[in-house]
Amino acid sequence: MTALAATAGCVSSGSSSEPAAETATPTETATSTETPESTPESLDDWLDDANGYDGEPRRLGPQTRPTVMVGEEMDGGLAFDPPVIEVPPGTLVRWDWTGHGGQQNVVALDGPFDSGRTNAQPGTGYRYFFEETGEYRYVSEPHRDDGMKGAIIVKEPPSSGNTKVDEWLAAASNFDGTIVDRTDTDTATVTAGAEGNGGKFAFDPPAVEISTETTVRWEWTGHGGPHNVVSKGDGPLGSELVVEEGSSYEHTFEETGTYLYSCKPHKGLGMRGAIVVE
Repeated sequence: MTALAATAGCVSSGSSSEPAAETATPTETATSTETPESTPESLDDWLDDANGYDGEPRRLGPQTRPTVMVGEEMDGGLAFDPPVIEVPPGTLVRWDWTGHGGQQNVVALDGPFDSGRTNAQPGTGYRYFFEETGEYRYVSEPHRDDGMKGAIIVKEPPSSGNTKVDEWLAAASNFDGTIVDRTDTDTATVTAGAEGNGGKFAFDPPAVEISTETTVRWEWTGHGGPHNVVSKGDGPLGSELVVEEGSSYEHTFEETGTYLYSCKPHKGLGMRGAIVVE
């Protein structure tokens, strides 16, 4: 097994029987300064022909250790999987080679990271620590012209001012820091299976503020496969796993507090929600 390890500003390669370690110490700050001659101004335009990209970055929250597969076989050709991820500053990203498609590498267009020589061996690993916010575009050089492109978007997570909500929903792609106010209603509705997180894998709205004695009703769209509503920890929510459009689940909140929940099958994708009871 070949392991390629890199920290910010430092790259090393060699043979090892074990994959690259999951920790790294940056030696200098990554930068996203790009050369206008090599890349267009718009990231979306540049990713227009990226294999496997559906137009929505995969958002990952703090304290995650994301892995991008190198050489995943998808419609259109070989791809990075996921092709685009959004992470907070201070994230260590790892790339793992699938062994598909022959020789591959991971090379940033503007130079902050480079896995070095190409490699075709499954189990090869490369990692890089992202400290500075910015957009980092990269390619596999042997298949760049065939659409094997990717990007790491480094940005601060959305903030609502409620720490528990912000930390829980940092991975939900449809959370923008807004807690929707429903304190003046007796019933608040949340859609289960809304657009988000790379498909129909979101609660909409993801965060709602209500008053005590308010009933929250979750309504299923029928999209994205089976969903449920399950509290984090020992909370009061626990619906059945259903897929049928028009299905619903209700709970009346009698005590103040912040209630966090998720769809258990799609929690890892970011299908999470929060109810703040004032």
